[in-house]
Amino acid sequence: MALNIVTYIFIGVGLFFNLIGVVGLHRFPDMYTKLHAATKCTTFGSVFLVMAVIMQAAGIWALEGTSQSVMCIRAVVVLVALLVTNATGAHAIARAAHRSGEKPARAVVDDLRGKDND
Repeated sequence: MALNIVTYIFIGVGLFFNLIGVVGLHRFPDMYTKLHAATKCTTFGSVFLVMAVIMQAAGIWALEGTSQSVMCIRAVVVLVALLVTNATGAHAIARAAHRSGEKPARAVVDDLRGKDND
């Protein structure tokens, strides 16, 4: 019973952060801030959702004795892939936008022109 409560809390937190990411995509003014909302919030929300899957798989193993280790391993692999690809993809998209001349909605304190060292 306590395992289900913890799992529901993880699901709620994960859905909350994914919802915040969606709101950020809708409300933020430029591509850079939208990219931030899309990657940071959804990554953090997905961590909690995968943790809920792992908790349920561990709970099934503890209560019923059936092995759910494959589900746990797959969930961890998905989590690692998500963490790596979200960060890498966001960096590639932001770099391409900067190189194509995309400007932020507000003035940025530091000027990045001339500092692009390929």
